[in-house]
Amino acid sequence: MTEGYLLAPSILSADFLRLGQAIQEVETAGAHWIHIDVMDGHFVPNITMGPVVVRAARRATGLPLDVHLMIADPDRYLEAFSEAGADSLTVHVEAAGHLHRTLEQIHKLGLNAGVALNPATPAGQILEVLPFLDLVLVMTVEPGYAGQSFIPETLRKVEQFREWRNAGRTRARIEVDGGITAETAPLAARAGAEVFVAASAIFEHVGGVRAGVQAILGALELKPIQE
Repeated sequence: MTEGYLLAPSILSADFLRLGQAIQEVETAGAHWIHIDVMDGHFVPNITMGPVVVRAARRATGLPLDVHLMIADPDRYLEAFSEAGADSLTVHVEAAGHLHRTLEQIHKLGLNAGVALNPATPAGQILEVLPFLDLVLVMTVEPGYAGQSFIPETLRKVEQFREWRNAGRTRARIEVDGGITAETAPLAARAGAEVFVAASAIFEHVGGVRAGVQAILGALELKPIQE
């Protein structure tokens, strides 16, 4: 993985009638990853997309596909998402019954492994698996829906993970997801976040997709990074 900030637009808010074009638009505008939110109607109330959409996204872009599994019993689907073209799989600590084993399975598939934490879940919940992580995802809203308001108290967890990273306890990139806009992204960056997931702020921007990407890149004083 490259050094520096990364912007990962979430296709949760994209127009699915023109999904391939929407993905190509954010790539051209300067996005670094494509974030795919998978929801099963059990772990979270919403139902979204599965391996078929990941496979379609893989055909639309060469950017890394950052797949966020907001699903119960994620182990059953790791291989399917790997075969569909995911580059990284992030599971929720609240949903994984045997987290260390799940991370091992993701790595055996040749993918980067991440763990996500809901706003009320303390950072210490994943302390024992920090050495095995490529990515830690701090949810800055409750998982399940796009368009929610950023929860600033979650930044304490971002700061904690940054302290642990600086102390050599993990090599994981720190990702934030939920309510990320041109206003909130710099707050998360100052706390230690490096990967920024944004959905509504990009795909529903009044000026269009390119303007949404550029607004967040500009707020972070970011230039596109070549993977």
